[in-house]
Amino acid sequence: MAYVIAFAGKGGTGKTTIAAMTVRYLIEKKKKAVLAVDADSNSCLNEALGVEIHATIGKLREESLAAVRSGGERPGGMSMEQLFDYQVQQSVIEAKGFDLMVMGRPEGPGCYCAANNIIRKYTDILAEKYPYVVMDNEAGMEHLSRRTTHKVDLLLVISDPTKKGVQTAQRITGLVDELNLEVDKRKLIINRVSDENFEKIKNSGVDLPFTDIFNIPEDENIFHLDLEGRPVFDLPSGSAAIENAFKILDFCNIP
Repeated sequence: MAYVIAFAGKGGTGKTTIAAMTVRYLIEKKKKAVLAVDADSNSCLNEALGVEIHATIGKLREESLAAVRSGGERPGGMSMEQLFDYQVQQSVIEAKGFDLMVMGRPEGPGCYCAANNIIRKYTDILAEKYPYVVMDNEAGMEHLSRRTTHKVDLLLVISDPTKKGVQTAQRITGLVDELNLEVDKRKLIINRVSDENFEKIKNSGVDLPFTDIFNIPEDENIFHLDLEGRPVFDLPSGSAAIENAFKILDFCNIP
């Protein structure tokens, strides 16, 4: 069974970039295949990883529902469930060292509950084929309350150096306990903060209910990378963000 690393935090904290750096870490350090799962309806993990999306779970679901309503023929006499299983398997994007599955958003109106359920089901199925799964979740805590994030070996909660970011991190770890989610280890990363200001945050009296708290500094390389739309694989190995992220992941003792 795969070792599952999931990410949570409010929007704008750099969560997706750190998730992509984690994929890079696993490829370079562990040298084993990774399944990256973009469970955010506002899909952008593919951009951080430098791959194009050709299908999303949300879109496939809408197409399947449309086929059912129209009474169209299904190839090979497959049931709708068999056809959808096949389509989901085909939607996985293959890249060098990793594969990517994207939730996306439904084409029509309504909530994302069905797409979330599908992501959960197929993450479980596909996890049997990969040593590692990296799941980038949507901003906030909705994925936790809907139990998209479950059976997690390592939960990395990402915050920016703001009161709102830290408060969201507090609520996330509280919700993990409230919902009795299967999370083995949870760590907090304060992103885009200097060592000096990081110490100020830790000593500010704010309750941070995590056994381990880390920081990743502001990095000009990340700014230029995002501006030019290039993937994290283009970050130089001496980049401050890469160096700190890799040290954090080393500390987490990922098998």
